[in-house]
Amino acid sequence: MKRQPGQHAGHSRGFTLIEVVVALLIVTIGLAALMITVSSTARTSGYLRDKTVAQWIALNRLTEVRLNLNTGAAGSLGAAADTGELNFANRTWHYDTRYFDTNVPSMKRVVVRVYAGDAKTKGNSLAESTGFLGTSVATPGGSNAVDWTLGSVAATAGSGVTNSGGATSPAIGAPAGGGQAGTSTPGSVTPLPTQNTSQ
Repeated sequence: MKRQPGQHAGHSRGFTLIEVVVALLIVTIGLAALMITVSSTARTSGYLRDKTVAQWIALNRLTEVRLNLNTGAAGSLGAAADTGELNFANRTWHYDTRYFDTNVPSMKRVVVRVYAGDAKTKGNSLAESTGFLGTSVATPGGSNAVDWTLGSVAATAGSGVTNSGGATSPAIGAPAGGGQAGTSTPGSVTPLPTQNTSQ
């Protein structure tokens, strides 16, 4: 259709400068919030990683102190404190071990604090672990009060417990060597009674 001599073509309306500036401002605020969140997550992840490694070092140091005491190494309980540096997980760490008296004369409390960096680095400890040493503390693995070879499933009175090896342990409250079904004496295996489920 031909345009008549006095008519003008319709103008297509676009974005104004203010609308573009407002859209860019909204995008900038969103990107800034996203960057802050990502940065915070990265810092938290790094802190948790360092804290976990420091806790491992503290537990290793406690074990080392116990082993030195068991082998008769000098300086285990004589000194009030000792420090040291080590390289662990491609980083330098230093620890501070303190020995404190307890109410029991033959037992001491050991506190290990671990810091990031060498001994000259100042700051708060990333991890702290506490243990006890002395003749009043039993040697690890030296207790035979519990027989861990028996089944670990709780049983009701009058029924036996079958462990993973197929052996049946005595029922709770049942006399050892009794003639009840489902119980056994040491060295013998008594099968559990079976129930007929067929109709």
